[in-house]
Amino acid sequence: MKRLLLPLVLAAALLTRVDAGEKDKPKEPPPGFSSLFNGKDLSNWKNAEPGWTVEGDTIHYSGKGGKNLATGKNYKDFELWIDWKITEKGDSGIYLRGQPQVQIWDNEEGSGGLFNNKKGSMGQVPLYTGKERKDKKPGEWNTFYIKMIGSKVSVVLNNAIVVDNAIFIEGKAPADGTIELQVHGSPLWFRNVFVRELASDKK
Repeated sequence: MKRLLLPLVLAAALLTRVDAGEKDKPKEPPPGFSSLFNGKDLSNWKNAEPGWTVEGDTIHYSGKGGKNLATGKNYKDFELWIDWKITEKGDSGIYLRGQPQVQIWDNEEGSGGLFNNKKGSMGQVPLYTGKERKDKKPGEWNTFYIKMIGSKVSVVLNNAIVVDNAIFIEGKAPADGTIELQVHGSPLWFRNVFVRELASDKK
């Protein structure tokens, strides 16, 4: 199976550059990317009520009620940058093409795995787990870089490759769909949400 280690190492280097500067200030989209959050409202999203609000430069979910916050358009092949943080024992995820999910949670396994893949399959558990997991402490910001091409997904969490070109939900992912921020009963915060659609000549 072809892997994407070198491209993802380069992506991690880009992530470091994007993270440079004052941590509490909004970032600019990397070259070729557009922002899904304008820092003012949720006009690029669906299912924004109830529970979802804008707090400064962040998208916040209260932890009560509501539905997954979904992009207003569908995506096929894409790259995504997103910062996120959760509370202690929190649980959430990033849906790809409307399907679950790149896992976000505060547990020993660590975030970034393709949770709904078959157990034991490549990518279902992040490459760094347990004491080696790459999550920051609850309440601190984490950053995902996610790349999806066809049925394959790669994930970088805080500069570490945690999923390397793994098949997503056994190759049953639809051809396109929304990117979604999962509601799972935990308070959530997201910011710096940048996406780039990948045409066939950019893969």
